[in-house]
Amino acid sequence: MTTPRLGPVSRVAVLADVHGNVPALLAVLDEVAAVGVDLIVFPGDLTWGPEPQTTVDLVQELGRRAVFVRGNADRAVVELARGEREHTRPRDPWMVRQHTPEAVEFLAGFPLSVVVEVTGLGAVRFCHGSPRDDTECVTPETSEERFAELSRDVEEQVIVTAHTHLQFDREVAGRRSVNPGSVGLPYHLGAPGTAYWALLGPDVDLRKTRYDVQEAVDRCRTTGDPSGDTVVRYLLTPPTPAEIIADAETRVFAD
Repeated sequence: MTTPRLGPVSRVAVLADVHGNVPALLAVLDEVAAVGVDLIVFPGDLTWGPEPQTTVDLVQELGRRAVFVRGNADRAVVELARGEREHTRPRDPWMVRQHTPEAVEFLAGFPLSVVVEVTGLGAVRFCHGSPRDDTECVTPETSEERFAELSRDVEEQVIVTAHTHLQFDREVAGRRSVNPGSVGLPYHLGAPGTAYWALLGPDVDLRKTRYDVQEAVDRCRTTGDPSGDTVVRYLLTPPTPAEIIADAETRVFAD
């Protein structure tokens, strides 16, 4: 699939790893509307969570202002629905049932990367894991050597990744590595009920938005999600960034 190239635009909101958390998504979209942006980029893992179809319905209402990148979880939904991946967990068939056929086709259209020309930053590449793989883990401690390797086939100097659910902005291997953090399931030290995202243009502004985490917990418990207890635990007592970094840098790729 050809990498879409968009812009120039002045301001871009980046909302990654929503993971079907509707209260968090709605809170962030309200704040995005208040600050005003030209484009909203979703760098993957949009629906793999408690309320997939509602999440799709909400983002489709954004129309052409929204741009989507494929995450490994988005790919998993498509593969499971099409019989291209074996159902190995109770959540697998449940997740497929939560997506209409039209929603599956919507996810199937997401590209691996999107490049947007942003005022003040130049060409910015948005991906989920890395420019080369939607399962690669990029963290604040990814080495110069690995970052140079994973980015060697792209020319953009600013690379926005997701997947690890960690918010950061750093210079590495002569480039700028940004992760907006996770809207719906962040790994963080902040209070429960914090959604993480980013505003790009003319610089990088890492953002936090408060939302009603109890509503998210209550909604999760009523959906019948087989992994609901795990989701609730992560919403209320998530792994720490240090734990995630140590695990991710050992594994490098995680699906």
